[in-house]
Parts: sequence; structure tokens; C-alpha cells
Amino acid sequence: MNHIIRITTALALTFSAATGALAAGAAAINGEVKKIDEGAGKITLKHGPAKSLGMDEPMTMVYRVKDAAMLKQVKVGDKVTFEAEEATSGYTVTKMEKAK
Repeated sequence: MNHIIRITTALALTFSAATGALAAGAAAINGEVKKIDEGAGKITLKHGPAKSLGMDEPMTMVYRVKDAAMLKQVKVGDKVTFEAEEATSGYTVTKMEKAK
């Protein structure tokens, strides 16, 4: 019985570590703010390849933002670094900060 508990614990720890590594490995995307639509909670970003989203080419796209407060921290023309995820409603910026 102890053997089964040890194996189960080891598998749980391995899965937990792998999941954490994937979450921590989210690739930041470099971009430039082209348009902000606070009313709709959207931002237009011109960015380079976004491998984490399956985009191999640079492009300009409209994204929803997870938190509308993000839109108040940037203005058109700002260089930003952001993370985004694909959802059923489209692509959503989950994290964003001005580039340094």
C-alpha cells in the first residue's frame, strides 16, 4: 500500500512541476500600441511573431484585454511586452507592460 502512495505522490509532484513550468514559460510578445478602444475593452497591437499563439509572422491584430485597467496604462505609440491566450471569444491579452 505504501508503494502505491509513493508512486501516486511522485506522479502528482511530477505533473505539478511540469504544469508550473508550462505556465511560467509563457512567451512574451513584443509589440506597439496602434489603437485603444476602452469602451469595447480592446487594443490593437502591431507585433512580431507570436509563437505561443501559433503566429509565425508579424501582424497587427485587435485583442480583448483580460482587465480593462491595462488600457489606462498605455497610449498609442507605446512599445509594449505582452502575453495573450486564445479563448472562444478570440485572443485576449492577459498581461501587458511598457517595454523598457
